[in-house]
Amino acid sequence: MVIEVILFGYFTVCVSGDGVADVVLSCTLVEEGVGLGGMGGGASFRRTPATLVFRDVAVASDESLETLTPFVPPSVPDLDLLLFEAKVSSVEIPNADLLLHADCNEQETLTVEKDHSTLIHNKLGLPLSQSGTLLTEVIFLVFSHIKSVSVPLRGDVLLNCGFKQLQIPLSQEVAIEWRLQHRGKGRRVLDMKTRLDDAEGSTVVHAERRGSSVDAAKVVGEGNASLTLSKLKVLDEGTYICTVSLGLFHAQQVIRLHIIQPPHVSLSKEKLVLKSETRQTLSCHCNNYYPLDVQMEWLSLSLTDTEPAVFPDQGSLSSHRHHGDGTFSLSSHFTVPPSVSPGTKITCRVSHTALDAPLSVSVVVESPEPDSYMWVLGFLIITVLFFYQVMR
Repeated sequence: MVIEVILFGYFTVCVSGDGVADVVLSCTLVEEGVGLGGMGGGASFRRTPATLVFRDVAVASDESLETLTPFVPPSVPDLDLLLFEAKVSSVEIPNADLLLHADCNEQETLTVEKDHSTLIHNKLGLPLSQSGTLLTEVIFLVFSHIKSVSVPLRGDVLLNCGFKQLQIPLSQEVAIEWRLQHRGKGRRVLDMKTRLDDAEGSTVVHAERRGSSVDAAKVVGEGNASLTLSKLKVLDEGTYICTVSLGLFHAQQVIRLHIIQPPHVSLSKEKLVLKSETRQTLSCHCNNYYPLDVQMEWLSLSLTDTEPAVFPDQGSLSSHRHHGDGTFSLSSHFTVPPSVSPGTKITCRVSHTALDAPLSVSVVVESPEPDSYMWVLGFLIITVLFFYQVMR
C-alpha cells in the first residue's frame, strides 16, 4: 500500500547521536477517492494531520548537537496517531543535511509500509512499531538542486532534475516529461521514454521546443533528467515541471525560470553648456531590458557637494516601447534648471532587477561660451591697438 504524504508545515530537528539527527516534519496525509466531490463527480481528497520523522540525517562535524532536542516517541503507542518514520539511507536523499536548516513547505515524498510489528493502526490498518510509528522507507524520489534560476536573454540554461529508486528496480522503463506553465497556459517542452537497462534503440524523444534536450545516457547511468534549453527567449520564461514516471510511481519537481536582460543606458547629449535664455532638456534612454519594471531618477553633484542629491523635479517619462524580442525601452526627459552652476554633474541613474547595482550615465555642466560677435569685436580692438602701437 502506497501512501502519499504532502509536507506543508513546520519542522524541528532532534538529536539522534553519533553525528546524526532526526528531522521531524508536520505533514498532511492525503487520501484520494474518499467519496465523490465536485460537479463532475470526480474523486475528492481527505486530508488528515500527520507527522514524518526522517531518521539519521548526517550532521556536519563543525555543528553542535547540544542545541538539538532528542526525539522521543510516545511511551504508550497511540493507535490513532499518524506518525511516519523513515531512514534517509533507504534511498539516499540528496542534500538531506539541508533539512536541518530549511523551510520544508509544500514538498512531496512517497513512502511505503514495511511489516515490523503486530500493532495495527486504527485508521490505516497498517502495522506499527512498538513505539507506535508507521515504519516506512523511501523507495522512489524525484529531486532538484534548484528551485529558481535567472538567465539572460539569448543565453543557455540547465534545469536540474534527478531521480532515485531502490537498488532492486521498481521498473526498467522510465518516462520523463518537461512542461512549461506560464500565465495560465501550459505546453509540453519535451518528453522521453527509455529503458534503464540501456537496451539498444529503446530511447524515444519528442522535443517540441527547438533547442531543448535531455541526455539519455545520463538518464540511464545517473538518474539525471535535467533539461537543457539554448538561445532563450522571453517566451521561455515560466514554471517548468519535471515529471518522472517509473512503473506505477511518478513524482514531480517544479523549477521557476526567470528571463532577465539588463538595459543599455545613454544620454541625448555628450556636452551640456548653460544658456541663459534657453531652457535645455536632457533625455535619458533606457533600452532593451526585461522584465518590465525599471526605475529612472535624476541627480546632481555640484563642486561644493560631497554626495549627489536627487532633483525635486524628475521630469517626464515616455510610454514603454515593446520590441519584437519581448524587451522594453523607456525614456526620461529632464529640463535642466537655470539655477544649476557650471561644474555640476547631472546623472541619470537606472535601477533594474537584471543589474547587480544601479547603472549611471552623467554629463558635466559647462560655462556658457561668449557670443561670436563679441569674439570678433575683441579681435578687432586688439588688432587696432597693435597697429597703433606699431605706427607710433
